[in-house]
Amino acid sequence: MIKGQCLCGKVQYIYHGDLEKSILCYCKHCQLAQGGFAAWNSPIPLENFELISGEDVLKSYFHTELKARVFCGECGSPLYSHRLDLPGVIRLRLGSVVEGKIPPPYEEFFQEYKPNFIETIHS
Repeated sequence: MIKGQCLCGKVQYIYHGDLEKSILCYCKHCQLAQGGFAAWNSPIPLENFELISGEDVLKSYFHTELKARVFCGECGSPLYSHRLDLPGVIRLRLGSVVEGKIPPPYEEFFQEYKPNFIETIHS
């Protein structure tokens, strides 16, 4: 089981399962959306994701026609994204996890935008 929340704590969630994999994405869109050098995500089935609190403060931003980035409207913390063409799957933002085991990244996307000071640990 995974527990997570936004920075202000208004949005809290539980993922009823174990994270099987994590991914780093270095694309410019993820860098801008996360305010960092990458987005750290895990694809999970929506059916096992339970929003405990904060549904009323969630905001969605459709950066493209099919992809929404979901964040807390109070503190701005990125929580997950979803695609309209991939129903039933969300990409959980792993920086929001406060309890549970997160596997090391197994894959990296858009490495051409990866800062040269980052070394990735592969298991």
